Amino acid sequence: MSFFSQKTDYALSKSGVAKSNLLALLDEPYNESFEIFKAQGLEFVEHKGRYYYATAFCDVDDATFCIVDIESNGSRPNKHQIIEIGAVKVKNRCIIDSYESLVRCEHISSHISNITGITVDDTLNAPTLDQVMQEFRTFLGDAVFVAHDVKFDYGFISEMMQRVGLEPLMNRSLCTIDLAERTISAYRYGLAYLNRQLNLYGDATHHRALSDAMTATKLFKKTLQFIPENIESAEDLIRFSKEASRLKRPKFDPEILQESDA
Repeated sequence: MSFFSQKTDYALSKSGVAKSNLLALLDEPYNESFEIFKAQGLEFVEHKGRYYYATAFCDVDDATFCIVDIESNGSRPNKHQIIEIGAVKVKNRCIIDSYESLVRCEHISSHISNITGITVDDTLNAPTLDQVMQEFRTFLGDAVFVAHDVKFDYGFISEMMQRVGLEPLMNRSLCTIDLAERTISAYRYGLAYLNRQLNLYGDATHHRALSDAMTATKLFKKTLQFIPENIESAEDLIRFSKEASRLKRPKFDPEILQESDA
């Protein structure tokens, strides 16, 4: 999901990149490139002659995280589309804003309707994909994009933005599955399973976008209780979610054990 190579991505998050090396990677003139990146949700800072992701100098509690979930009428963004999007913004470990919208759609299979409860009729008066992507781009801003299985949601939304003529996403991203695997020992890490095991969100309606985004938000906030003290910046947290050792999973599913005890 990064514009840069893995090596450059790591340097921008930790040790910085010399201006000359960064300029060599850019197609546009320096100032124009940075303005384009900013419009796509990515900001840089210069520190002692080197460039870093802005998140490298932003404390975890000062950073804005946008926890996102989508429902779609299929799994392939080149053929399908978003039918609902929900997002929750968190700063200083508190919810500060939310966004949700259905998206007008001409075809939703009975299989998808059975899973989500969303039908074509439900979307007839909903905003168009173009309008929703414009609104969500503004809502997201330069926040860290967070989702449960972030690769899917991030990639799908980025494809939808390009479909309506916007630039692809460049926001820094974080996966709550990755983060949970390193902070909470669980038999499985599906969102519905973790919600049951951890009592995250009692009002959850699984496979509705804002509800799942809220559940993931509760999970995200819980994981922050268990991160090491040396995790200071938002970039530290992103790196920890990818590089720290995963916790050992229980040998047996607590849900099965509870059923057998009953």
